[in-house]
Amino acid sequence: MSSFWKRFSKDRVALFGLVVITIVVLAALLAPVLAPYDPSEQFFDGLTLEGSPLPPNERFWFGTDTNGRDQLSRLLYGARTSLLIGLVANGIAVLIGTLLGVIAGYAKGFIGAAIMRFTDLMMAFPPLLLAIALAAILKPGLSIVIVVIALVNWVQIARVIYTETTSLAEREYIEAARALGASTPRILFHHLIPHLVPTIIVYATLGIATTVLLEAMLSFLGRGVQPPTPAWGMMIFESQSYFLNAPWLVFIPGAAILIVALAFNLAGDGLRDALDPTQRGRR
Repeated sequence: MSSFWKRFSKDRVALFGLVVITIVVLAALLAPVLAPYDPSEQFFDGLTLEGSPLPPNERFWFGTDTNGRDQLSRLLYGARTSLLIGLVANGIAVLIGTLLGVIAGYAKGFIGAAIMRFTDLMMAFPPLLLAIALAAILKPGLSIVIVVIALVNWVQIARVIYTETTSLAEREYIEAARALGASTPRILFHHLIPHLVPTIIVYATLGIATTVLLEAMLSFLGRGVQPPTPAWGMMIFESQSYFLNAPWLVFIPGAAILIVALAFNLAGDGLRDALDPTQRGRR
């Protein structure tokens, strides 16, 4: 760990990403304390006399939305939604992809070929279109969005883990474990998967950024988290008709999505370089 942290701490860009992630996570966890108002509360004086949203002011720091709700409060609670979906959906996707990739890479033969051909079939569909189709079939909601994103995103990690497992399965210590009579589960969980942990950690971190972006796109298209639950993509969707008159309604949640996705990508690149020094500089 000390060697890992020494390499990681030298990457100032990755450290910046880690600091941003920490700030966003703390803001999401402390949303009930930091948010000045209830995110669903509609203020009678939250709109102009013409019914337009209020611009940023001393009372509403980020202005109000089309329904007179505080934009800052909704942004803080929206961070909870986006991070929850990013962590849970990406975690499920990594779990599915890791198990299928390890089984396919170790078993080979008909089982491995069948799993990887199914993976290739899933990769042939554009992720966004596949996610929209699945969300259209199922009832939109928080849990459904998590399931849909997990079902779309596991294919990339499965392909990477399959390649790594195929290489590791030919190593001498695996052959020695087989010769000593070790069972297949023991070889997988005690000899193969521990060597895959760095790869899993890196792609899990990078996958969170992709998950957050995909959730925002689904919410923007009306197939993600449904009102009144705050979500950054839904905030943009609800405010797109006011883009010219109230650009802050689109710019602020859009900037939040951009910053979070960039931070996870920067941290993921730093983890990759720190855990695998041979990849240092290959960006």
